[in-house]
Amino acid sequence: MSTVRADAAAGPQADRAFFGHPRGLSTLFFTEMWERFSYYGMRGFLILYMTANVQVGGLGFNAATAAPIYGTYTAMVYLMSLPGGWIADRLLGQRRAVLLGGIIIACGHYTLAINAIPAFYFGLVLIVLGTGLLKPNISVMVGQLYSADDIRRDAAFSIFYMGINLGAFLGPIITGYLAQDEGFRGWLTGHGMNANSAWHWGFAAAGVGMTFGIFQYMRGGAALGSAGLHPVAPSSPEAGRALKRRATLVLGGGLLALALFGIGAATGVVPVTASQINKAVGYLQILIAVPLFAWLLLDRSWTVEERHRL
Repeated sequence: MSTVRADAAAGPQADRAFFGHPRGLSTLFFTEMWERFSYYGMRGFLILYMTANVQVGGLGFNAATAAPIYGTYTAMVYLMSLPGGWIADRLLGQRRAVLLGGIIIACGHYTLAINAIPAFYFGLVLIVLGTGLLKPNISVMVGQLYSADDIRRDAAFSIFYMGINLGAFLGPIITGYLAQDEGFRGWLTGHGMNANSAWHWGFAAAGVGMTFGIFQYMRGGAALGSAGLHPVAPSSPEAGRALKRRATLVLGGGLLALALFGIGAATGVVPVTASQINKAVGYLQILIAVPLFAWLLLDRSWTVEERHRL
């Protein structure tokens, strides 16, 4: 799991280019702002899109179907922070994990912009996977911008969370306008486009927001110094190679199984309902959470400070 490693400070204490803070904080501020813009922007009308009648461009789900899908999606977004943090710590480093996560998130939103049921589910899966890589690791990098004795760190997280709130505020306003405003639907009709596609303009706007975040993250990467640049060094070269082999096997097998399941569900070879998926995810969460927290609470290898944090 990702932890803030103060000894990996990336910027000199004299760097005060962004409201008295290192310039790298602005890179992370705007990246997270655009990610939250895309996430909360799409979430703002997701359940409305699922429950809207097919005649107005919705999916026509009833509330008993739509609500569990929505709940499962939001739960999995946060649950994926566990493997996402591990992948960054052990394999990629936070820097690359955030970039890869942002690209996957943007692809997910653009996939949702396609008017097809398989694209809807696949888009949600992509956003879940991408957020699992981006969300836990970008916060770690904020702490890594500061030395252990830099008193600005607490204030930095306050500024960083202002970016989260700003993106969460603006996202639903813009995407909600595109998805539901009658005036915009009239504009689409007046330009020879289907007014019912307005929902997918909202999804696409969320993707554009994440794309902005990716570009400015890449442009401002130099200001991050060494923050998140490298994963934790393995105890030996042999241990590192063994770790990569196991990770490749697990991640590759998981993605292959997910792809085969998606193809089977889309083609009808594997009959799947939304209710079955929701129940399966619920059981999966229990199977993951119970052993994980048992390990976290009972493992005797933690230091006193680590146990207090847990």
